[in-house]
Amino acid sequence: MGGGTVTGVAATARIGARGDGRGGTALPVLEGEGPLAPRRTRGSGGAARVLLVGAMSGPLGGDRFAVEADVADGARLHIGSAAATLALPGQSKGAAHYDVRLTVADGGELHWLPEQLISAAGSELYVTTRVELGATARLVLREEQVLGRAAEEPGRLTSRLTLRIADRTVLDQELACGLGAPGGWDGPAGLAGHRAVGQLLIVRPEFGTSPVTPQVLGEGAALMPLPGPAALVTVVAADARVLRRVLDRALESFSG
Repeated sequence: MGGGTVTGVAATARIGARGDGRGGTALPVLEGEGPLAPRRTRGSGGAARVLLVGAMSGPLGGDRFAVEADVADGARLHIGSAAATLALPGQSKGAAHYDVRLTVADGGELHWLPEQLISAAGSELYVTTRVELGATARLVLREEQVLGRAAEEPGRLTSRLTLRIADRTVLDQELACGLGAPGGWDGPAGLAGHRAVGQLLIVRPEFGTSPVTPQVLGEGAALMPLPGPAALVTVVAADARVLRRVLDRALESFSG
């Protein structure tokens, strides 16, 4: 038998949220392919809730996953995941790609709160998150990245986050970590030996006239205003547990 070329898996999940005219949120679009399965769960306060359930391990080398969420005026949507995303090496050569596209119209609200992304030894993953917001849209976005499992060297992880509000780019950043990433990623000017990194992005119309005050939130954590109605919390931590605790505390400070 001749050997064939092993190719990765391509899968996309799509979520569309619309106001239902009764103060709640309908989900006219809720579909997934292969390992990406969005499931509606019990919502509250007029918001719809969706969990992304992974039907298999991954992404593996060569895979291309995508999540697309669109929130219309008057809709409120919370998206989470049932478990952490584990980037693993695969039979297919080449990096895996995970693309997230989030769009929120004026008057819409989105909470994007997935579980951690873990970069396992031997993996290579590129994550891109692009957010397009209307001028009066509201957003809570959390990213958590863990470099390696317990007592394991990390793979290579590159992530890019872009935020645009009313057609204006207010944040466009890229971080490369792990083995093979540009030199110095783990030195004093990079993660300085930490194995977990995360951020919390908050967008509220009221920040346009009353921006947040820059402050240090603790060791390895800082809050800073962004242009327009946005604020960013960045954290480096020893492990996933500490990272989540710091990000949860920061999120609670915005809930008052």
